[in-house]
Amino acid sequence: MEFREYPDRELMFLSLANDIASQLADFLRRDGRASLCVPGGTTPGPIFDTLSGVDLDWPNVSVFLNDERWVPETSDRSNTALLRSRLIRGKANQACLVPLYAPAQTPEEMLDALADGIRPHLPISVLLLGMGNDMHTASLFPGADRLTDALSSSAPILLPMRAEAAVEPRVTLTVPALRSAMNIHVLITGPEKRAALERAQTLPPEEAPIRALLDLATVHWAE
Repeated sequence: MEFREYPDRELMFLSLANDIASQLADFLRRDGRASLCVPGGTTPGPIFDTLSGVDLDWPNVSVFLNDERWVPETSDRSNTALLRSRLIRGKANQACLVPLYAPAQTPEEMLDALADGIRPHLPISVLLLGMGNDMHTASLFPGADRLTDALSSSAPILLPMRAEAAVEPRVTLTVPALRSAMNIHVLITGPEKRAALERAQTLPPEEAPIRALLDLATVHWAE
């Protein structure tokens, strides 16, 4: 694990956005395409704002979430809706947004179709992850019903996930799909998250799911 500490959040967001843009540009020059996998929530919003204005060959960049709540885009709980409003706009509005939700009562009904949509964009070129105070990442929550399956080296690309800490069912990329990423960044802010990161390094992934990815990651932190 590489740990980078920044004097303030604004500098961290700008620096990390520049790192991501540079890595995507390298893949585009070399392979003609790139993939970017990102978290939901509001914390990465400033990074998305910066990226949306960067000159890249966006039509050849596929963007998808680490995980999604099983709600339609009309819901204020939809990470996809947030992603559209912060990243898939400006110069980045031509990027290919790969869905992690489809209209159905449960994620199980659409899981195979959603996984088929993600598969052509693997391995992930650049992966950005967040982490909760409970040391979850994506929808890999401690105590979740399918966590053991999602941690397994033989896990499929996607799994449905239900947990006490999650309001609604989720669909999440699994650890093998996430670990296959060529560049992994973890974004955390504040003293509680830093303390959680330090705890995670001493715990097994079953108790601290982020641990399954830390050995490959660059962690970015600001107070």
